This record gives sequence, C-alpha cells and structure tokens, in this order.
Amino acid sequence: MTRSDFQLLAELRLQEAQLLLSVGSYSGAYYLAGYVVECALKACIAKSTQAYDFPDRKRTNDSYSHDVASLLKTAGLESALKYARQDKPGLGTRWEIAREWNEGSRYRIWQKADAAFLLEAVDNSQEGVLAWLKQHW
Repeated sequence: MTRSDFQLLAELRLQEAQLLLSVGSYSGAYYLAGYVVECALKACIAKSTQAYDFPDRKRTNDSYSHDVASLLKTAGLESALKYARQDKPGLGTRWEIAREWNEGSRYRIWQKADAAFLLEAVDNSQEGVLAWLKQHW
C-alpha cells in the first residue's frame, strides 16, 4: 500500500464512522474512528520511507501494528506531538482519547456518547488528531 492509499482510507473511514454514528450504529462508528487514526499514522510512516532503501526489520514489523501509540513512535512523531500539545492543549486531550482505542474495540458494545466522544477527538477541525496528523502525512 502507498501513502496515498492510507490517506484515502483515513478519509473514507472517517466518513463511514460519521455515517454509522448518524444511523445509531455506535459500536461500528467507534471502531472505524480508531482506524482513521491508524491509517493516518501509517500514511505518516509511509511518507518517511525512502525509495530504494532496504527497510529496517523492526520498523517494518512495528508498522504493521494496530496500536496507535506504537505507530506514533514508529512514525517518529512523539516529540512533534509533545510540542504541539504545548500550543494546543486540546490536541493533547484528544490524543489521549484516541490513544485508548485498540483493535479489540470491535469486541465491545459502545454507546452513542463513546462513539461521539472518539469521533470528536479525531475529527475536531481545530485541535483534532486527524487535523494534526495531516500536517505530517
């Protein structure tokens, strides 16, 4: 997959999550909202991959994770997030919300408030996780 594939998937998963929330499918909305962050982080990782370089095995393996905190580290964005949180404290709060998502979320029943809370953290136009990640992808 390419960087643009992951960018497209992030946008698509966001639209799907919003649609599911609007029709009352809260568990699906929650689950897909987390994948928005995962796909955006993978686009960031892809951006930093140099053509024709032989990939580092650990970095490659780490890139296949579904753990967004681990993907943030693999993308090399931990320091950038730390500094961005100083200017935009809401981003820090929203990152903490998004960081709680995991692939196992699909096995839980989520309520409307849960899904709306995560979606707002991801999609807030001023201090949302996706808006920040787009600056790096």
